Amino acid sequence: MTFEKLGLPEPLLCALRDKGYETPSPIQAKAIPIVMQGRDLMAAAQTGTGKTAGFTLPVIADLIDGSKPRPRHPRALVLTPTRELAAQIQANVEAYAKYTRVRSHVVFGGVKINPQIARLAKGVDILIATPGRLLDLHGQGAVSFDELEALVLDEADRMLDMGFIHDIRRIAKLLPEDRQTLMFSATFSKEIRSLAKDFLHDPASVEVSPPNSTAERVDQWVYPVDKKRKSALLINLVNSNGWDQVLVFTRTKHGANRLSQQLEKAGITSAAIHGNKSQNARTRALEGFKAGKVQALVATDIAARGLDISQLPQVVNFDLPNVPEDYVHRIGRTGRAGAAGQAHSLVSADEADMLAGIERLIRKTLERTEIEGFEPDHAVPEGKAQPQRSGNGQRSGGGQRNGSGQRRGGSGRGGNGRRGNNNRSASGNGHRGASANGNRRGNDGGDADGNRASPGRSKEGRAGHQKNDGNGNRRSGKRNSDSRNVGNGASNQRSGGERRAGGRRRRSGSGNRAATN
Repeated sequence: MTFEKLGLPEPLLCALRDKGYETPSPIQAKAIPIVMQGRDLMAAAQTGTGKTAGFTLPVIADLIDGSKPRPRHPRALVLTPTRELAAQIQANVEAYAKYTRVRSHVVFGGVKINPQIARLAKGVDILIATPGRLLDLHGQGAVSFDELEALVLDEADRMLDMGFIHDIRRIAKLLPEDRQTLMFSATFSKEIRSLAKDFLHDPASVEVSPPNSTAERVDQWVYPVDKKRKSALLINLVNSNGWDQVLVFTRTKHGANRLSQQLEKAGITSAAIHGNKSQNARTRALEGFKAGKVQALVATDIAARGLDISQLPQVVNFDLPNVPEDYVHRIGRTGRAGAAGQAHSLVSADEADMLAGIERLIRKTLERTEIEGFEPDHAVPEGKAQPQRSGNGQRSGGGQRNGSGQRRGGSGRGGNGRRGNNNRSASGNGHRGASANGNRRGNDGGDADGNRASPGRSKEGRAGHQKNDGNGNRRSGKRNSDSRNVGNGASNQRSGGERRAGGRRRRSGSGNRAATN
């Protein structure tokens, strides 16, 4: 399969050749023909599979022969949960559309709004936006959706987790019913499938990996350790293994700052990114990390969305995420597009329930490996795999695989290296678990722009109201009771095979690699 056979127009093929792409990834091969037919689409693909090109290429192709956009009237809208992801998509659109007259622009919070208003006044074909800033712009009359032809919801599961559902529903009510809607996500929970029923009309559904599965080429380890010794263990792992580029996840913004400072004191160059950091600070940190000037990038889940780092070798879960699906997103940062990667989780006894939830979700028991000198006083309950000790911070036995494909500790200290069942357990109090519906936000406490969520607010990332469920857990506020099915007007819907006016040019070209953006 080649991009030429997908029917993409010559200007896009030229841009793909410039990037050295010829063979589409599985999600691109499945999604692009469906989108070019004009059908609604519900697609599940992990980060790093090339899903961004799976919707940007056909959307650009559909707009190539259209008329020049009117001021403040975009023809396609891409909604994303974070600034980083929005900027990444904008960069991809610009690269693919460089031989066309299709113009795009990106808008998000945390920066001045007036330059965005001025740019929209010149007219754009494709608008990439975060929900809160888009509502602000609409409220000021800076953007109209009367001529919108396509809506893309990227990272739909993340937007739901972050509480953007109310903003998304408000935006959808402003859009024409006769539009094409595409929903892309790494995972599709029951809540996401329910949301799709409200937004999509008779959608095609494609998946390139089992729902909620972890990347096939990512090796995963769990290191039991007492919470107070996590920082020391991380420093030991970085130094003993010679890691020169590692992405570290924490649950909170303050935790990210504190850990970054501890790493710096240990001689490991580090930077933290989270919602309280300015856009410029986050950009500098990411650029330093990509350039090799920053050895460890410490991030919260929200801030890490949209990070595009090729060949990232190591991901560390310093804290396990409250929402099990976030584990899939986190380790999807490594092992991208077929490359091998490693994910390491430092797990204390009070995170046992979180670990169990992750293992249920991915349908795999993650083997526990104790590092010599960091054996926990409070044991992490064992899964099917038995924990084994290793010396000098290395995984014993060379990290050989067992019959199930999981890593096993190897010889190490043999039977004497295993911890008995008489270890004390931590009480487990003090941490907050995910709510029953899995839609609560993490303890980062803010949205993509560092704002505290509140109901009905249109500021960037002002997500759903947080309430206690009676068990000490935080949960998202109730969904909007509005059950209106947006885009389901039968008389105005485009049929599955109907194409828009303007047509598409289909020519041939050549190249070398699969698009991964």
